[in-house]
Amino acid sequence: MEYQIKAKDGAFPCEVTIDEDNGRYMVRKADTSGEVFHNKQELINWVKTNWESSQFENPGSFQDLMSELTTISMQD
Repeated sequence: MEYQIKAKDGAFPCEVTIDEDNGRYMVRKADTSGEVFHNKQELINWVKTNWESSQFENPGSFQDLMSELTTISMQD
């Protein structure tokens, strides 16, 4: 899964990547720096802790992302 969401304070979209086949779990933040995680649950926990809907141009897109992450976390 790759999901892009546009932050209010960034020129490039934030990106969330969960690629279980290749063991890639990454987040690109609004400042284009990133975070790398060992598994999808670490990534999901980081997003829940560090991002909120008001940071993004379309808060509904953030809610969609959170919904998708919740679905992914329940698949195990």
